Amino acid sequence: MTSTGTSTGTGIVHLVDRTPEVTGSEMVAALVPPPQFDEATFDSYRADATYPSQQDAKERLLAFSGHGPAAARGGLFRRAKKAPETKPGVYLDGGFGVGKTHLLAAIYHALPARRKYFGSFIEYTALVGALGYQNTVELFRGSDLLCIDEFELDDPGDTMVMTRLLGELVSSGTRLAATSNTPPNALGEGRFAAQDFLREIHAMASSFDTIRIDGTDYRQRAIDGSAVVRTPEEYAADVEAAGTSGVASDDDFAALIGHLARVHPSRFIRLVDRVDLIGLRDVAPLADQSAALRFVAFIDRAYDAQIPLRATGTPLNEVFGADMLAGGYRKKYLRAISRLVALTHA
Repeated sequence: MTSTGTSTGTGIVHLVDRTPEVTGSEMVAALVPPPQFDEATFDSYRADATYPSQQDAKERLLAFSGHGPAAARGGLFRRAKKAPETKPGVYLDGGFGVGKTHLLAAIYHALPARRKYFGSFIEYTALVGALGYQNTVELFRGSDLLCIDEFELDDPGDTMVMTRLLGELVSSGTRLAATSNTPPNALGEGRFAAQDFLREIHAMASSFDTIRIDGTDYRQRAIDGSAVVRTPEEYAADVEAAGTSGVASDDDFAALIGHLARVHPSRFIRLVDRVDLIGLRDVAPLADQSAALRFVAFIDRAYDAQIPLRATGTPLNEVFGADMLAGGYRKKYLRAISRLVALTHA
């Protein structure tokens, strides 16, 4: 296929031809909920009655956001009940696809705040890298709310930089809300243990109210469990059609994986900027864990932007081998598979 379009018009582009640059100011401007959560509210969060922890989480987060029920008033001869202490931070602990990001965005929208920020862990660490630690502290100092989605434990250095940053911000009055999808292998069975997150931020453990959310992956409730695979002819037709009305990307899978190694993950969102459909030819299983983790980060950004995906070759839900799914990043890969399946059905 021939590249006939630009990122601002129509046609077909190749992601491997893009080498995006992102400035510190652009990173800061991007610290808002992804487009799919622009309208996320507590009212639009559909708690599954099968899992009471979802409704409980919703009510507790409403209270954290200042929208909980009024405290019971005392009568003539009885004292009013003392409201429970509200901690400066909440941590949402749960499996993937149970609505943690929706609830995080609902907090962002519901909390009256002059200065508030919403980003993934990787976006915040990239900002520290671009601006420097002290400049980042000064940037966020005095802010009302910091939302951190997908708090990572992959890199001890990044983890400690972020925990130090959060500690300084809490001490200056900033409120925090965080989720995580990155368990070490020892935590097992697709679950990030809150106590391990709190252990990593030992100096501020008492600042967080941990809220467990159980449930099944909502992305799998209405679709088949396998990623859709196109024939070469179907793929070509889908990409051509998308390129006629908007912008479609068309890339060899191995070439894209190689290109991701040359682009910082904080810039992946720019790789898919103004792309309406992502096309991947000749998908094959991934053998290198570093490459697999970069692909996970890429899919996270594509999913945030809700970009449909079309592919040929190996089903995308089979690109992570058994060894990877049994290792320390199991939860990351399972989340990515869920998102890959959903995007191929979109």
